[in-house]
Formats: sequence, structure tokens, C-alpha cells
Amino acid sequence: MRPRKERTECDGQDRDFVVALARGLEILRAFRREGEALGNGDFAMRTGLSKSTVSRLTYTLHKLDYLSWNPDTARYQLAPPVLSLGFSCLAGMPLRQIARPYMQELADHTGMPVALASPDRLTMVYLERCRGENAVTLAIEVGAHIKMATTAVGRAYLSVIPPEQRAALFEQLEQHEGAAWPEVRRGIEAAIECYQERGYCMSLTEWKPDVNAVAVALAPRDGSPVMAFNCGGPSQTLTRDWIESDVAPRLAELVRRVSAVTH
Repeated sequence: MRPRKERTECDGQDRDFVVALARGLEILRAFRREGEALGNGDFAMRTGLSKSTVSRLTYTLHKLDYLSWNPDTARYQLAPPVLSLGFSCLAGMPLRQIARPYMQELADHTGMPVALASPDRLTMVYLERCRGENAVTLAIEVGAHIKMATTAVGRAYLSVIPPEQRAALFEQLEQHEGAAWPEVRRGIEAAIECYQERGYCMSLTEWKPDVNAVAVALAPRDGSPVMAFNCGGPSQTLTRDWIESDVAPRLAELVRRVSAVTH
């Protein structure tokens, strides 16, 4: 994947846009895996910012206790105060509490995890997750990110957003996926067609070779971002036939019930 270019589209165009703040947030967003430690060179590569700019930003974020510093490795990690932002965000989403009993009902029926996710650039971030009883399940927790392009939950999101917004994301995904984009795009377009015909879309061993999943989107009427619900599990258990005959209709009904309560 190519390093992202420095975000300068607002420079000199929006007088209210604080570039320094945006760059500081880019540093925090550079972390991609739980417990990941990054050096200033890593930040520069991932954000497109100069090393001198990165050095000032990481120093400042460390002083504000948003980053912890390991002098032995010369690397930074996210510090506990960052959690307060995430928990405040989750607490402000009543949809999670409304949806949870319906999600758990489906998880109990299938034995598979059921999750709620929202977009974060080219990924989907888990906002809620209910476990099933199947011993072999996906170990994805709240706060984790998964790819938008090859997952059912990401494709459900792409299926319901306005065409102009989808086109803009396609441009970014093309750059991100590189040579794999033609095949990835065919998968997305097939999923969108399925969604338009059936009201759900699937990812069958496309995100991971042994994982199947189905997803349905929810577009809140209050203008909140589009979210999507999914149910996924081992492909040998969560087969295409079971998805189409049982799991997908139940997931669509879950979304209708949540939508009726929230609207």
C-alpha cells in the first residue's frame, strides 16, 4: 500500500480549518493494531507528514498524555487517556443498547457472533458485538477495524450510501488495493447487486479464506452515519445455503425491528 499523502485539501481554502489539529489527529489515527508501537519514521510513512512535523506532534501528544514513550525502543503507544474519547463516543450511541437484545437473540440462534459497525475511512469499526455459543468464532472485539472492500459489513455500507459518495470511496479504494482492485471491485459490485435484489449482501471466503458473513445496513433518519449489522463465522458451518435460507432473513428482520424502535 502506498503511503498516504499529507492532507492539504483544506489548506488555504477553509479559514476555520485548523491544520495543526488535523495533523495531530492523523498521528493518533496511524495506529492500526491493538498494542502497536510506532516510531516517528512509521508515523511519517503512514501520514505523509514530514519527520520534523511528526516529531513535534508526537512530543506534544506525549506531553498531553495521549501517547506513552518507550526510551528503550524509541517508540510510542496510545496511552490510557485516549480511551476516554472512545468510551464517551460509545456512551452517546443509544442505538447500541437498543440493538443489543436483538443481536444477542440472533447470536443465540446461530451460535455465531453478531456485530454492529460503522465506517472509518476505508475500514469498518466494530461498535457492538454479541457472542454466540459456537466454540469456533471470530475474535473481533468492539473498537476493532476490518476492511470495507472485502467484508460483508463494509459492502452493505457501500450498497446504501449515495452514488457520489460511493464513487469517491471507489477512487480511494482503487489506490489502496492497487493491482488487486479489479477483482475487489467485481466482488463489491456483485454484493451491491445482491443487496438491491435481496436486501442483504455476503462475503464468502473473500475477507478470509475460511470465513463467511452476511450483512444488512441501517441508515438512521436523524442524519447519523450509516451503520451495518453482520453475522459471520467459519465457512464450513455458516454455509451459503444456511445464510440464504435462514440467517439473512433473520438479520434483515433484526434491522427492521431496530429501525422501527429508533425511528
